[in-house]
Formats: sequence, C-alpha cells, structure tokens
Amino acid sequence: MSKKKYVQVGVGGRAEFFYGAIAKSFRDTSELLAFCDINQTRMDYANKLLVEKYDYRAVSTYKSDEFDRMIETEKPDYVIVTSIDRTHHTYIIRALELGCDVITEKPMTVDEEKCQEILDAVERTGRNVRVTFNYRYAPHHTKARELIMDGAIGDVHSIHFEWLLNTKHGADYFRRWHRDKRNSGGLLVHKSTHHFDLVNFWIGSQPESVFAFGDLLFYGRENAEKRGMTKFYTRATGNPNAQEDPFALHLDKNPHLKAMYLDAEVEDGYQRDQSVFGDGINIEDTMGVLVRYRNKAILTYSLNAYLPWEGYRIAFNGSKGRIEMTIVEQSYVNSGGDKALEGALKNKSIYVFPMFGAPYEVHVEEGKGGHGGGDPVLLNDIFGTPAEDKFQRAANHVDGARSILTGIAANRSIRTGQAVKIGDLVRFH
Repeated sequence: MSKKKYVQVGVGGRAEFFYGAIAKSFRDTSELLAFCDINQTRMDYANKLLVEKYDYRAVSTYKSDEFDRMIETEKPDYVIVTSIDRTHHTYIIRALELGCDVITEKPMTVDEEKCQEILDAVERTGRNVRVTFNYRYAPHHTKARELIMDGAIGDVHSIHFEWLLNTKHGADYFRRWHRDKRNSGGLLVHKSTHHFDLVNFWIGSQPESVFAFGDLLFYGRENAEKRGMTKFYTRATGNPNAQEDPFALHLDKNPHLKAMYLDAEVEDGYQRDQSVFGDGINIEDTMGVLVRYRNKAILTYSLNAYLPWEGYRIAFNGSKGRIEMTIVEQSYVNSGGDKALEGALKNKSIYVFPMFGAPYEVHVEEGKGGHGGGDPVLLNDIFGTPAEDKFQRAANHVDGARSILTGIAANRSIRTGQAVKIGDLVRFH
C-alpha cells in the first residue's frame, strides 16, 4: 500500500500533535514531506524534534509566501493546517485549488465570510476538508451519543452545558494571540467549537437560531485595577513584576516553550507570555448562550475562563428521562508539557435517570491519551486504518461550519443584542 503524503502549515503549539503522530505511530501509512510557517526558527525546532525525539528525518521547510511552491515541489495528498485561526481559510482554500485534500485543526475558521469562502471552495473544487474534533472520539462522549441513539431518554428536548476553564488553562488564552478576536473569533469560536460540535453530534441536529451575552469581567487591566492590583507588566519573562504573579508564564523556565517561542521572537515579534492583565484584550471571559436547533431542542450553554477547576457538567433532558455527565479534566498550558495531559481525565461520571425507573450509573472504559482518550482514536482515524464507525465521528467541512456558526452567531448577538439566525450567516450548497 502506498503511503499518503502530507505537508503541514503552521508549526506552533498544536502542530506536534499531528507531525509527531506521523513520525511515531503511522510511518507505515503516512509520510511527512514539509513544513510551512512564517518563522524559520520555529520550523527548525520542529525538525529538531522530528530527528531527536522521533528518530525521523528532517523535512523541507518553506516560508508562508512559498506555499504554492511547496505544493508544486512536494506534491502532497493532504495539507495539514495548524496555523493561527484567522489564516486557516487562506491555506484551506488554496490547498483545495491546488488539488489537495485538507485536514484542519478546529476551528475551521473565525467568521461567516471566511466560512462561506471555504464552503464555496469545496463545492468548486470537489476536494475534501476534514476537521479534527478529537472530543467526539473520547469514550465517554461516544457513550453519550450511543445512549441517545439507543433511546435511553427518548427524544432530547433540552441540553444544559456548563464548561469551566481554570486559572491555568483558561488564562492561557489571554496570554497569546487568541486574546485578539480578529485572530481567534474569541473563545465562543476557538474553544466552544468543540462543545457546539459535540451537541450537534450528540443530538443529531443542527443550530437554527442563537442569542448570547458575553463580557470581559476578570482578565484585562481594567478589571485587575478594580480589584486593587498595582503591579503590571507587558510580558512575564524577565520582568520582576511577574515573579509573584500566579498567572505569569516564564518562557525561559520551560525549554520547549523557550525554543518554540522565545528564541523565535526575533523573526516575527510574537510574544507568547503576555500579561493576562494587560491592555489589548478584546475577547470575553464570561459567556452565556441560548441555542434553538432544527429538531426544536434548546441548549443553554455557559463558559467561564477563570474558575478553580477544569471540566464541565452537562444534562440532557428527554421525553423518557435525563442523562447527567460530570467531567473533571487535567489542566494544562498549551505546549507546556506532555501532550497526553491535554484534556486528560481526572474524574468522570455518567448517570441515566429514566422517567419511571431507578437511576443507574453508566461505566465507560477510558482509553489512554489526551482529551479523555480521544486523541489516539482520532489520529488512527486520520493517519491509520480506521474501522467502520457506526457513530460517524469523522467530521467534514459541513460539521466544521455548523460548529463555528453557533459561536459566530453568538458573537454577533453579543454585539447587537439581537437573536441571530444561522441561515442569515452562510449558504450551504
């Protein structure tokens, strides 16, 4: 069997998840040919990891303005897109036009205009886009899908979904490029795309209308000043004011972060360790969303990014009962440690409450690896030889669009104070 050939665009914090998998576990089915990035130092470090950590050969490198030349020279089957969110559409569309299929990190893109451009490009080229929703593959999430499919609580009428980001992981979005909504779409797009996709996946429906509130109430300089904070800084590394700040990230104390970001600053000026209580933050940290679905189900959703523990609570209310899930996750800083700890489980429970029967706990055998054991299953689904999947966990561009459009509509609702219809944002082919 011939190997599938890949190139990867963007070698920041999320990139190693993909190129490391090819180099370590999927050499028999996959071949990595090249990296593309704006930063040569970062690509050189990615190659160093390939050679020293994975015993793989160094691959060719191309700057971002050499993307077309990379495709022409390397002739890949797939382009893996792990660049900054606001550039996803650029590489996705150009890869499709040049005859490649695409595997993209979530979110597929950050606003409705870019989303429409991707939908149009898929229709125009006939190529495929795969969106890597690893949370679908976590055994406990798959179990929730199975319970609902099997009619354990009848028709799902409402969902209550509360997600908690703590002061380690949640704060991390406010240190880096995500803090500018132009880059990330805010947390309702960048982070919540996982959660909105899960709801679509679980109940087998799609969003129709959205209303939301959101604000920056904890992070940012103004909020810190209100709480009496007096020591401020722009970036943590080397700054005396950051030494006692529990929110500070010191790049020089972590060799991986130093090599990937601090040593690469000279090329693009990107500072990975900005103060979460600095100026220039325009994303929300406190959000509430109400969604109506095509099947008439109603979602109430809450996301807060500064809480004492990491995880979520979800309840499905149906015509024959209720399912309750509580998940506590391992907290982490992106690229700050072992990849297997990203979203790893600390505790979980799933209970079914039949309308006229005794409640019972559902036990799930968890897999190893990040995101509750979902990461290895997703990677095998992409790079390996996946078995037939009755749950249909593989997500395409339509799934990618439906997940982000809930967050995009929520952002518009926050701006306007009005409910937003998904049908007014994009046109599906």
